[in-house]
Amino acid sequence: MRSDLIVVGGGAVGASLVRAARGLSICLVAAALPDPAAPPGSTFDSRVYALSPGNVAFLRQIKVWDSIPAERLTPVYSMQVHGDEADAKIAFDAYRAGVSELAWIIEDRELQAALWRALETQDGLTIVAPARCSTLSLDSTACITLEDGRRMEADLVVGADGADSFVRDAARIHASSAAYGQTAVVANFTCERPHGNAALQWFQGGPVLALLPLPGDRVSMVWSLPTERATQLMARSPAEIAAEATDASRGRLGSLELISEPQAYPLRRLSAERMVLAHLALAGDAAHVIHPLAGQGLNLGLQDARSLGALVAGREPVRGPGDLRLLRRYERERSEDILSMRAAVHGLHSLFDAKGGAVRRLRNAGLNLTDRLGVIKQQLLRHALH
Repeated sequence: MRSDLIVVGGGAVGASLVRAARGLSICLVAAALPDPAAPPGSTFDSRVYALSPGNVAFLRQIKVWDSIPAERLTPVYSMQVHGDEADAKIAFDAYRAGVSELAWIIEDRELQAALWRALETQDGLTIVAPARCSTLSLDSTACITLEDGRRMEADLVVGADGADSFVRDAARIHASSAAYGQTAVVANFTCERPHGNAALQWFQGGPVLALLPLPGDRVSMVWSLPTERATQLMARSPAEIAAEATDASRGRLGSLELISEPQAYPLRRLSAERMVLAHLALAGDAAHVIHPLAGQGLNLGLQDARSLGALVAGREPVRGPGDLRLLRRYERERSEDILSMRAAVHGLHSLFDAKGGAVRRLRNAGLNLTDRLGVIKQQLLRHALH
């Protein structure tokens, strides 16, 4: 099978790249098919994302966003980040920032289903799923052999296949990786008080708790905890988990009541030493993984898809999609955003994980100072809205 582009990985990053690279003959290789969208009135997926306005515009451009049911989407009008002292916080407001919303909350299941509905009607696309890759070779083209013996060839192969990327490893691209020693516990709750479309976060001297608004009187929790403590929390009853979340959120939304099965995800950081070779590129978690405290993991991946899709679709006629000079433009274009976000997230995690009274006073004073400095807040917002 011969095509212009092979995308390995059928998640949000891989599927959105396929949509962005329209005009090419594409083969999408996915390990599994996505879960169907939830029927009306069903429970909400506990894995949710806070998508930036820039990425929402991208999903509209590739004709995905408008097919998502409005009742499954929640705009975020404000964000409040609290330190580990009661009076330390920084707040962001859409109205003051001059935008209609700071982010949109969407369930993983709904986003995946919308992307795959769009793929079903895309010309020039062949979907191979479920399938697993066996070998990869790079010469004058990229060639992938599947475990069932099928062979595929393309001018460019993109690894959008997650942190344990087959494409990255098969291409012998080194990736530095380290565990945070934390596990994210995610679950959905009903809340006693209205959330007011606000995203709330608390640094807790290492652990980080976030409550993201869902439609109605619901919120989605992402609680990054030391792994041992996360294991203990997962073993508790629904009422005990809800009581701990209520207490940890300082009763901001009143009593919380658990309405979904909690799930746990070990956290680590990862950085590939490069994102491209001739006839090969990496995107999303295959290239970079960061702590979820800023909610920017998928946003970075979708920005990769935006950038790479635009470059290969709009390339000069003399260049193929796998031309190394073209792919280096992608790598350069993405490097600043990725490096700055990685540094900011790792720095925040290290700062609030540090022990000692002096450090604690300094970081909380810094949070309050940043809240009062409009220029710095605008810089932070610029990255969050991109």
